[in-house]
Amino acid sequence: MPQFAVLIYTGDSAHALDATEEDLAEPNGHGDELTAAGVMTAVWAFTPRDLARSIRAEGVTAGPFVDTDQVVAGVYILEAEDWDSALAIARTNPAIRGAGGVEVRLVHSGGVVETESPARPA
Repeated sequence: MPQFAVLIYTGDSAHALDATEEDLAEPNGHGDELTAAGVMTAVWAFTPRDLARSIRAEGVTAGPFVDTDQVVAGVYILEAEDWDSALAIARTNPAIRGAGGVEVRLVHSGGVVETESPARPA
């Protein structure tokens, strides 16, 4: 079955390091619904933009790679029969009810990479 990546764009991520369960109720509830429906296969919520670091030839800078009003707050992978089904599922994302939105991309290839000893960046 085809897989689709859903990139969530908002003013900033709700998943701050000190976020409460109340702060995360809406985005996590949406994820729970997609998991229960059996359509979401992977999900990653990113921390707010002030924790981002960008790397270019001239070095590392604080903040997101592109300075815009909205940033990618997270991404999840859906399995859907076709584009229409994927778009219908993505339209349920709470980000589209506010000033944010989502971008849906057909996944060409890839997956979780298994390693013997996971290395985590500092």
